[in-house]
Amino acid sequence: MLRARATTPELLDDLPGSVTSSELAGNLRDLRRANRYFGGARATLRALQPVASQLASTHVAEITVLDLATGAGDVPLAMLALAEREGWPLRVVATDAQPEVLEIARQVARPERLTIARADARELAYPAASFDIVTLSLALHHFEPQEAGQVLAEMRRVGRHALIVNDLERSLPGYGGAWLFGHLLTCNRLTRHDAPLSVRRAYTAGEALALARAAGWRAASARGAFPFRFVLTGEP
Repeated sequence: MLRARATTPELLDDLPGSVTSSELAGNLRDLRRANRYFGGARATLRALQPVASQLASTHVAEITVLDLATGAGDVPLAMLALAEREGWPLRVVATDAQPEVLEIARQVARPERLTIARADARELAYPAASFDIVTLSLALHHFEPQEAGQVLAEMRRVGRHALIVNDLERSLPGYGGAWLFGHLLTCNRLTRHDAPLSVRRAYTAGEALALARAAGWRAASARGAFPFRFVLTGEP
């Protein structure tokens, strides 16, 4: 395990900075590829499925999901594709704090049941218990512990039924995998810099679980997810 968590900021956290729009678009494409082929979207969907199925069985008119730090919006699109197959009345609000990211997310073809909005995960403008399910994918590591605690507390505040965090787990194998991804599968400057750094900044499952419990999550649990990830779940 990488014992000490890195605190060096990622390039993605300093937008616009010296990052061009084409570099950002390329980086988000790489993140979509990583989520598709390396389990990012799948890990969130597996945690979402039992909750959404149970809610759908009660014949609610709509199941609402808030996705924080959505990036390219690919995980919400995967949620809606699953919902269509399963017959769930799912509606997703996908949010991000960075306008440059949202501009790219809005360029992706999106179904009627997806809304894209700007929101800071640390201080959400939504009322308490506004959404059935609140999700955060591949983003907890962008926040230092105090801010991560604020994000988890906000998830609890606006959620009604289930809270789901899917993120990288800090480990030597994960670092090696991220380095290989950044140097063999892309030429994007952001991805090459941020992919291995993301693993060094990541929390372990145990650290994330402690943060969630401190933020007041009920029935919080964390499990490993292939490859080099963890999924943190709980109730508001």
